[in-house]
Amino acid sequence: MLLGRVIGTVWATRKDEKLEGLKLLVVRQLDLDYKPTAAFVIAADTVQAGVGEIVLVCQGSSARQTKVTEKRPVDAVIMAVVENLAIKDVAELEKSYQQRADRVLAELDAQPEL
Repeated sequence: MLLGRVIGTVWATRKDEKLEGLKLLVVRQLDLDYKPTAAFVIAADTVQAGVGEIVLVCQGSSARQTKVTEKRPVDAVIMAVVENLAIKDVAELEKSYQQRADRVLAELDAQPEL
């Protein structure tokens, strides 16, 4: 899956009949700081996303596993509108991991030998 922002809508009056009824949106990929990258994708919208919203996009054969896109010729689908994204930076995660590892080692050292 990728994180992206909806930046536009695709209008296609002539299309394959299996695409009838699908809303197609232009999604620009975002990095973890919500900054846009150069990559974009056209995705079928299954969650009523709107322009400006941050979304999760699934691609490939997994994009055809929603009720709306099943057996349809789509390669990307908007599967969720993102309200919040909680990310810890690597240094903070490493510190937390080391603290847990130190606690476990201390507990092991405190156990009597068998």
